[in-house]
Amino acid sequence: MVRLRSLIVAVAIATLAANSVAGARDAISLIGVGSQYDTTHVYVAPDDVDKFAASFTATFGGQSSKQVVVTVTPTPSSTTSQLIQTPVGTVSLFGFKTPIPYPFGAERTGYLVADMDAAIKAARAAGADIIVAPFPDPIGRDAVIQWPGGVNMQIYWHTTKPNYAAFQTVPENRVYVSPDRADDFVRSFVRFSHGKIVSDNARAPGVEIGRAGDTYRRIRIESVFGKMTVLVTDGHLPYPYGHEMTGYEVPNLAETLGKAKAAGVAVLVDSFNSDHRDIALVRFPGGYVAELHAASK
Repeated sequence: MVRLRSLIVAVAIATLAANSVAGARDAISLIGVGSQYDTTHVYVAPDDVDKFAASFTATFGGQSSKQVVVTVTPTPSSTTSQLIQTPVGTVSLFGFKTPIPYPFGAERTGYLVADMDAAIKAARAAGADIIVAPFPDPIGRDAVIQWPGGVNMQIYWHTTKPNYAAFQTVPENRVYVSPDRADDFVRSFVRFSHGKIVSDNARAPGVEIGRAGDTYRRIRIESVFGKMTVLVTDGHLPYPYGHEMTGYEVPNLAETLGKAKAAGVAVLVDSFNSDHRDIALVRFPGGYVAELHAASK
């Protein structure tokens, strides 16, 4: 009987431990909310705001929220602001009417978090610098963090949790870092996001960074925040490589490029194939550069 009771107690303890681990994992996953809540930050001149919004939705579909004029920085400033949601990615579009306070404009993405204080703690623990401490905005709180290698990102918390449909295809954040800091960046971001390294190719085709015949290191990461491609280079990059912040996966590249051209988008790099992708780089009105790709055999 004593042995039976001991066994029952042991099973109960093991069950509680397993539930505690599962609960911890659930808590961890709550730092991020989902890729459909993450945006690329696009800054354009006020005169280009409407042209950019029209060309972006004409290229990818979707729609824009109502444009408002707000202060989105912790110090005085004024900008138009709108959210452009498409099936393949979302943009936070800003047209500043005043000079842009430092360091805003250098952050590449905004990630929605479930708890700002927990996210700040996790970012610090993962090796990020908090370069703009949390501050209130019209719909919640924001902060700007910097990862090893100098990669700036903004994180958000919303007072009222939004409810957006999942993307048809998840966009990828394209991050260029040096060989000196690549491993530090990946280690820190994976720890923060609780993501996974999907691939790490030390000899990826150089054509992907405009250097046919060369190779470079390409790392792909996936997490609750979506996809990320880390491009590790020596910085010898022909234009426009390094300027694109986001890669958008589309069903058919040729059709999408046709829509883009008709909407006034410039094709900077014509379609080529690499890593089972058809790839092109484009520039939208206002100067925003993007990578487009479609799966191929």
